Amino acid sequence: MNRKFLIYFITAGVLILVYFMVRDTLNQPGVDDMKAGFKEVAKYRNANNTGPVQRIYVVTVKDTVWKELEDYGNLMPHTKYGNTKVYYFLEGNNVPKVLHPGNVNFEESFNKSCIALYEKSAMSQVAFNKEPFK
Repeated sequence: MNRKFLIYFITAGVLILVYFMVRDTLNQPGVDDMKAGFKEVAKYRNANNTGPVQRIYVVTVKDTVWKELEDYGNLMPHTKYGNTKVYYFLEGNNVPKVLHPGNVNFEESFNKSCIALYEKSAMSQVAFNKEPFK
């Protein structure tokens, strides 16, 4: 009798543990939970799969909640030894639709509208700059 009770007790404990693990996995916060109203307008990814991968995103936001902007950048995909940039613009402003690789990713006329830049470098160092072109 004691052996059956022990097996049932361990089984119940494992099932409870699995339940909490699955629940926590499915309830992770994401972009939809943020209040800034993110909308991806343009993106660029180079075709290089063997060397450094460069990802560039243009995102519009309804509000400048700086912590959420940085959190959004952290959620974006990043490749080891690659570079990920996220340019933020306020909704309704002049926003670039075409992106180019390299140091200058869009025309200079859009620089005034850019409110923030999130960049994760090749060594996974994060830089978040408010008003990067001023």
